Amino acid sequence: MVKEAVELHKDKFIEQLKEYLSIPSISSLSKHKNDVREAAEWTANALKEAGMENVEVISTDGHPIVYGDWLHAEGKPTVLVYGHYDVQPEDPMDLWETPPFEPVIRDDKIFARGATDDKGQLFIHIKAVDLLMKEDGELPVNLKFVIEGEEEIASPNLAPFISENEEKLACDAVVISDTSFIEKGQPAICTSLRGALAMELIVTTANSDLHSGTYGGGVPNSIHALVQLLDSLHEENGRIAVDGFYNGVPEPTEALRKEVAEVPFEEERTKEDLGLETLFGEEGFTFQERVGIRPTLEINGITGGFQGEGLKTIVPKEASAKISCRLVGKQDPQRVFESIERHIHGFKPAGCKVQLQPYITANPVAIDSQNLFIQKAASAFEEVYHASPLFPKEGGSIPIVEVFGRVLKAPVVLMGFGLPTENLHAPNEHFHLENFTKGLETVCAYLKKL
Repeated sequence: MVKEAVELHKDKFIEQLKEYLSIPSISSLSKHKNDVREAAEWTANALKEAGMENVEVISTDGHPIVYGDWLHAEGKPTVLVYGHYDVQPEDPMDLWETPPFEPVIRDDKIFARGATDDKGQLFIHIKAVDLLMKEDGELPVNLKFVIEGEEEIASPNLAPFISENEEKLACDAVVISDTSFIEKGQPAICTSLRGALAMELIVTTANSDLHSGTYGGGVPNSIHALVQLLDSLHEENGRIAVDGFYNGVPEPTEALRKEVAEVPFEEERTKEDLGLETLFGEEGFTFQERVGIRPTLEINGITGGFQGEGLKTIVPKEASAKISCRLVGKQDPQRVFESIERHIHGFKPAGCKVQLQPYITANPVAIDSQNLFIQKAASAFEEVYHASPLFPKEGGSIPIVEVFGRVLKAPVVLMGFGLPTENLHAPNEHFHLENFTKGLETVCAYLKKL
């Protein structure tokens, strides 16, 4: 019945999705503040049209949070659906085949910024509610929506909102569709997210840039000092050399390593796709383990000295590096930061001053794949896709997941419908319409199974 209803309404739903995707709700750019507000209002109206009640557009110190609920399934579970209506900037524009906020369909895919991250995936849940209300006049479970406009800028106002509205948001499970399949036709339910820590290391020496002929060889060079410091952070075998960094990192069990190994991986194809001669990482662990269940410390960017065309022979007074860590287990972002800070000061070359500025922190998340709400999601995927989902360990971070789980004391079900190839955060972002329509069937089946 649901499959027929999806077929009947999908063209209208896709046209509505196009309208949603045409709003340039870029949360990181102040010039789009009104567009972000427009997207919040559009989201609220879509919830109302689907049959949700008590719909609100809630102002924050930044961009609005949209809330709505339907709470008439007495004695049934309560599910909270989270998503975000904000999107990444469109740069670089010259690499888009069609304008990022003028959605088009090619090869059964919809191309636009936000198509897979996260408007397309979020819209699946809104329209699944619409279908169930059209079919039955009611929902099989109690449902709440919390949809924010700041996910792409690390959700600064959602965490306090959750803490201040614990009773309003109380639920039995949180469902999020902001992750991806392993590959086309192979569903996945992510059961682990690494935590995050981002910072900037700034090294200064003299009070101005100096002429390299007059002073070179006789004064400290900020770039030389920065390179020494960065090199000291790792051992040759890929292990992180910061004392105390691995505190709280669990030794992976055989069961965990087996679950990680079940996710398909082709090393030669990966190297070919990335244009690499070899992979690299912490000794004693597979590629999948390194990027899923082990912590990292990566240098993301370096700045220093003259960057213009041609040559300027100076001894630069300042150099800096952007650094990010992915954390696992019981690693505490603040303690990891303090360990790195102690290391930096302990290895600081003579004649330079150092400063470490923190930016982003997020705790790691581990979810039991045998949880009932996750197993019901797996059953719904299998019913629609005729393939048992795998349970990958995601190397990335969604900081708000940990907050939902900790504050609401509810399992988080990461049942994404994207594909790894859909260019999220990149030019020509797109979403496969097959997963949009099958996603509608899957979410309807999931709510009924609950």
